[in-house]
This record gives sequence, C-alpha cells and structure tokens, in this order.
Amino acid sequence: MEGPRSPAESELPRVLNFLNHSLRSQASWSIAAEYPTAFAPNNLHNMRIITEGDEVLSHAVLKPLIIKTPTVIFKVGAIGSVVTNEAHRNQGLSTQIIEDCLAQAERQQCDIAILWTDLYDFYRRLGFELAGTEISVVVEEEFQAPDPTLRLSKDSKVAAEALHRLYSTHSVNSIRTVEETRKFLSIPQTQVYTAWDSSGQLAAYAVEGKGVDLSNYIHEWGGSVTAILTLLSYIRREKQKPVTIIVPRHSQNLLQRLREKPVTYNQGYLGMIKILNLDQLAAKIKRAFRSEGIADIVLEKRGDQYLIGCNGDLAVLSGEANLTHLLFGPVEIETLDVFKPQTREILARILPLNLWIWGWDSI
Repeated sequence: MEGPRSPAESELPRVLNFLNHSLRSQASWSIAAEYPTAFAPNNLHNMRIITEGDEVLSHAVLKPLIIKTPTVIFKVGAIGSVVTNEAHRNQGLSTQIIEDCLAQAERQQCDIAILWTDLYDFYRRLGFELAGTEISVVVEEEFQAPDPTLRLSKDSKVAAEALHRLYSTHSVNSIRTVEETRKFLSIPQTQVYTAWDSSGQLAAYAVEGKGVDLSNYIHEWGGSVTAILTLLSYIRREKQKPVTIIVPRHSQNLLQRLREKPVTYNQGYLGMIKILNLDQLAAKIKRAFRSEGIADIVLEKRGDQYLIGCNGDLAVLSGEANLTHLLFGPVEIETLDVFKPQTREILARILPLNLWIWGWDSI
C-alpha cells in the first residue's frame, strides 16, 4: 500500500471514478460537478488517497475555508468524501486518511476542522465532537408575503455577481470569489429562487439542493429579512409542501420573524468539530475580547484540563469536548453556574463564537 498522499494530476480521473462508484453510483453527474472547489486542480494537494497498485483503496478531501465573523476570522479545514473500498474496510485506512487530513490542516494553520457525518462514535475517537448550532425552520403552511411589490422568480440563471454582492453582506461567511459563486451555480440539482425590487436590483435569494445533498433544504440565502420572508412565502406556495430553511443562531431578526409564521423550529448541531491549534485560536479569541475592552481573559490548556474565565473567576473543564461546546455552542454562557453572574455577562459578549458554514461550502 502507498499513502496517505495526494494524487498526481494524471490519477485524478481514476480517483473521481472511485468516488463516483462509491458515493454517487445513482447520480448522472460526477462528484466533481457537485463539489467544484474541493475537486478543483488547485486543491489537488488536499485530496488524500491510499492506493495499492492502480487501485484506490481509501480517500478523503480537505478544503480550507477562511470564515469571516465580526469578532474572529477563522481558518477552518472542512473534510469530506471519506470512503474506503468495501474489500479493505476495518483495516484502519479511514483512520489513517482522516489523520493525514488533520495533519495537512494543521500544516496550513487551520484553527479547527469540521465534517458532517452520522458516524459519531468513530469520529469522536479521532477527537471530533458535535458542536456549533444549526437551526432548521420548517415552514409548514402558506403565509402572506410581507412585501407584495417584489418580483419573484425561480429561474436559476442569475448573475453570479448579483448573488455574490448579497452574500457578501452576511456578517458571517466564508471568503469566496465571484468565479467560485459561478461554479456553485452550475452544481446539479440546485434551484435558485430570487426576489427583485422595482428598480431591477436583487433584493433576496434562496438556494435549495446541492447534487444528492441538501435536497429540499434551503441552505443558502441572502437579502433583507422582509425580502427573504417574501421569497419563502413564494417558495412554499410554489412547492405546495413544507419548506425547510437552515438558519444560523446569530440571525436573530430572521428567526424572530419566522417564529411569527406557521413553522416548526428544530435546533441541532452545525457539525463535528475538532480544535487543531488551541494556542492560535485562543489568541484570536483574546483579541476579540480586547476589542471589547476586556484584557483579563484566560483560555489555556493545563495537562488534560482547560482553564477559561476572566478577572480571576476561572472554570476548569475536563476534556476537549466540553471546551468545544463552550467555544462554539450549543452551550450558552448565561446558563452556566460555574461562573459568577458578572463573568457570565462578560464571556457572553463573544462566546459562543458565531461560526457558520453555508451549504455551498460544505463538502
């Protein structure tokens, strides 16, 4: 066996054939069409394979993302398309390839790694933990559009520049180019809904579906709250069945308005997260607190335990999972009785961190 390693450019068709057979056997498109930035030539060094002769035995891909928030800029290593040939499973190959992706992410100075899976026990053994917050809101019934003056469309032929302008107004997003947005628009099974104002400007958009993933989920959206709600009203009416929109915890205005409608509200996890570089992450968090005028923040590891707090009011956390929950959610600082009320109020200014991965960036 050889690897884990990155494939040579000449091996890419063979790797994609392996992935298409293993993960997309029922699809009429290549997995490369579904994840155009992860399987792009400029990300070849982040594709990891184990081979034997000409046969691909195991694969995973890493896609580094720069996530911008109002308080912290993260570098996140997103990991996906993890699969091992059926005849070679239970030999530790998936563990090897994930560990190699993590090492690659560390070399590229990622703060954390994230992936999406239902194999929780397997990934917990590798240091991942379910964390972050993702809220799924199911629009059960039709409701009246709050702005009937908007022109609504389900024509997916939308200028990437217009979408990119609205996307860039999000307070939390990954750094993208217009060209990447254009590639995302070409993903199979992607439906784009749009709302336009009287001057012909894009007022809101919503993206449903992404290849075989996120079918019937609106996983990307942008625009004013009123325009988004008007677009949701249109989508619910067009589909004639419940519509689910995925919303980050920090989008409080949209969540509040949605709760006034006939919806079902479900809170879940953003994904499985592993801290890769605590010192680097802690330095960023302390800078965020300093920008709020708070300098006495403690966030460090001592042995197998973690200390966090301020002004001498410290909590000792046993295990990285507890720290991950506190830094990224779903733990709410205000609910913790391990801190004094004043400390809780201070920490809650920044924590939990507003980490979010939009659907087009998931791999």
